[in-house]
Amino acid sequence: MTSGIRTVIYPVKDLTQAKTLYGKLLGVAPYMDEPYYVGFRLGDQEIGLDPHGHSQGMTGPVGYWHVDDIQEILKLLLDAGAETQRVVRDVGGGKLIASVKDADGNSIGLIQSP
Repeated sequence: MTSGIRTVIYPVKDLTQAKTLYGKLLGVAPYMDEPYYVGFRLGDQEIGLDPHGHSQGMTGPVGYWHVDDIQEILKLLLDAGAETQRVVRDVGGGKLIASVKDADGNSIGLIQSP
């Protein structure tokens, strides 16, 4: 089961510059500020900056659907014709992410919280 897109992650090349820009745009300081990820929260919405996104196949922002069972939803999407973009991986604290591409090359991200 999915509960909607609550996370959008942007691939960035200059994390420091992007952090400044998105901080000004969003009007909040990041809740997470690490060399591998900067995250901002606005209510239930998360905006993330990934300095490794481009090297991992991201060509633009990716909306992440929050799901109860990432393996189940991933299988449903692959069975429906999606193609694996990023395999399921733990990004810390038991949070799992993965992404697929639809037939038109659009990215669909999945997140399962612990």
